[in-house]
Parts: sequence; C-alpha cells; structure tokens
Amino acid sequence: MAWYIYIAYFFAGVFLSNSIPHFVQGISGSRFQSPFAKPPGVGESSPLVNVLWGFFNFVAGYALLLGVGDFEVGLNLASLATGIGVLLNSLFLARHFGKVRNK
Repeated sequence: MAWYIYIAYFFAGVFLSNSIPHFVQGISGSRFQSPFAKPPGVGESSPLVNVLWGFFNFVAGYALLLGVGDFEVGLNLASLATGIGVLLNSLFLARHFGKVRNK
C-alpha cells in the first residue's frame, strides 16, 4: 500500500475517536464543547449540534477507513495506523476537555 493510505487510516482513527464524546454527550442531552461554540472548542453547544457533529465525524472516519485503500481488521499496518490515530487523538481530547471542563 502507498504511504498516504496509512495517513488516511490515521485520520480515520482521529475522526472516529472524536465522534464518541460529541455523540454520547449529545444523545445524553448534555451541552458540550464543539468547534461551533463561542469560543470554538471551549464554549458549549447544544445536544443537537453535538449529535450532528459526532455523526459527521463518524461518517468521515468510516469513509476514510473503508473508502481509501483496502482496509482489513487484524494485526497489520493499516490497523496500527488507525489505532495510533485513535490513541493520540484520545489523549489530546482527554487533556483538552479536562482543562476546559475543570476550570
């Protein structure tokens, strides 16, 4: 596989991990930070906005995962690239939301 396909899988992991907090907070009826709030990423958006933002992230991650290259689940470089994207973005989100929500 070409190197740029692994970059796409990495970003698939980023999008997929970003979909979780927004979607879960939204369907729970809770306001949560989003890029559409003021200030972006710090202010809180409505549950509806978060459900839509979470769903968009899921679709983007899914499209990158299954629409680019020939992704196969298992012990391979494609899964590793996706997992690294999930892990690094999850660590970033934990730190960011931890700072914002625990003012």
